[in-house]
Amino acid sequence: MANVELSSLARLPSLNKLRKLELSDNIISGGLEVLAEKCPNLTYLNLSGNKIKDLSTVEALQNLKNLKSLDLFNCEITNLEDYRESIFELLQQITYLDGFDQEDNEAPDSEEEDDEDGDEDDEEEEEDEAGPPEGYEEEEEEEEDEDEDEDEDEAGSELGEGEEEVGLSYLMKEEIQDEEDDDDYVEEGEEEEEEEEEGLRGEKRKRDAEDDGEEEDD
Repeated sequence: MANVELSSLARLPSLNKLRKLELSDNIISGGLEVLAEKCPNLTYLNLSGNKIKDLSTVEALQNLKNLKSLDLFNCEITNLEDYRESIFELLQQITYLDGFDQEDNEAPDSEEEDDEDGDEDDEEEEEDEAGPPEGYEEEEEEEEDEDEDEDEDEAGSELGEGEEEVGLSYLMKEEIQDEEDDDDYVEEGEEEEEEEEEGLRGEKRKRDAEDDGEEEDD
């Protein structure tokens, strides 16, 4: 809740699991005892850039037993003589004040700590999640390839049957046509033979008639 013109923490909800709270660049001047009531497990509290002026105001943070890091940078209280020594003596549970410990060692970056915690959580989640056994993906790919081959074979066999059916029907039609042509040829040959026979009969009759005429003349 940084830089939101917050002047009081009286309406802060109960956040028992909250560990880090950002309240920088507001106009908070007191009432910090609410933090111990509503956020008892805070480990990091940033109050920099607020209107905190004296040690009595900060004294209310003694009840935050888990508090390790406190930031009061740019507050008027930092102008007090022996400011750092006084705060470390008043709040003996804290390790870092304004980003440094009592020996002026810089606190580790909070974002890096979050990343480390996040990485650990991610690793644990990955370990908890049951992944597919080794070679599972390869087996799936092989099964898919086999299915594709079977589909291709079925399609090919269907196509082959279709082609075979077309070929058989074509051949059958050809044979029927040939038989019809043969029948036509036979009929034509029979007609020609009949005509020839009729012609021979006619000639024979003529010859018989001529012979009869000659006998009558005699």
